[in-house]
Amino acid sequence: MDEGVFMNLKDNLIKKAKSNKKTIVLPEGEEERTIKAVSNILSDDLANIILIGNEKKIKEKALQFNVNVDKATIIDPSTSDKRERYATKLYELRKHKGMTIEKAEQLIMDPIYFGLMIVKMDEADGLVSGAVHTTAELLRPALQIIKAAPSSSIVSSFFIMMVSNCNYGNNGLFIFADCGLVTRPSADELANIAIQTADTTKKLCEIDPKVALLSFSTKGSAKDESIDLIKNALNLVNAKRPDLNVDGELQVDAALVPEVASKKAPNSHVAGQANVLIFPDLNAGNIGYKLVERLANAQAIGPLCSGFAKPVNDLSRGCSIDDIFMTIIVTSVQAQMND
Repeated sequence: MDEGVFMNLKDNLIKKAKSNKKTIVLPEGEEERTIKAVSNILSDDLANIILIGNEKKIKEKALQFNVNVDKATIIDPSTSDKRERYATKLYELRKHKGMTIEKAEQLIMDPIYFGLMIVKMDEADGLVSGAVHTTAELLRPALQIIKAAPSSSIVSSFFIMMVSNCNYGNNGLFIFADCGLVTRPSADELANIAIQTADTTKKLCEIDPKVALLSFSTKGSAKDESIDLIKNALNLVNAKRPDLNVDGELQVDAALVPEVASKKAPNSHVAGQANVLIFPDLNAGNIGYKLVERLANAQAIGPLCSGFAKPVNDLSRGCSIDDIFMTIIVTSVQAQMND
């Protein structure tokens, strides 16, 4: 990838975030990398930030790390005057699933539940977590509280992948999905993941999505039930969104390499030029993005989520300060897309 493509993408996202500042909640407010990333966000005036945690601890750590988070709003669930109101709302949202007011009062003390309720109550625009918590600890309550957008039938995840010195994709820029959430998608789910990811690619990265539904087969070179599922997914995408540039089933070399595409899929309008790769299941997606990240020394932004009513994004527990910074930026831009 031309490094300029990566820098242009980052700079463009940062400019977008700054042009219409959103309020982003970070439930892991006492965590070192989070504090440092937030300091960078605030110093450049890129977003309004709500940190969840003990104010004294957060400010002591900021002082220790020689950073400034004074412009952040800090809320401690144990002392907040919003606790009772949020607990009552949580109870109302989940009482049909057996939630009691006592259980809601207990859960609201959890920083993630408290942070999600801030977003649910329209007092913030999005949430970023995962530097400490697992994906399940974030996304399970997010699916219960924030829920999917009315226009979405599924919540899925994607990675922005940037590979140096690469002529494939969009000069080394790719979108991979789903690499973090939907374990074994049905044909309908796979179709919706492809549609969501294509739309997100166009809005977020401002590139024309060329979507490949990946497989171990190219255009009937093998037979298996899993391939039939991908073919069905393609038919569903074409029926729902004939405007999208999508094809499958394609092996990854046929999807990316023009010389291979000309032999394996000569009539495809996507083969050899795909920049959005849709994996058949979570095993393939997770393995695929980590192989590219580690072996090709690619830069990965994500996992990012598509389909929530308001943006909620998960971090890897091995994330860097810059990972958190960029995820806050992307979350802000996703919030703008909901305006």
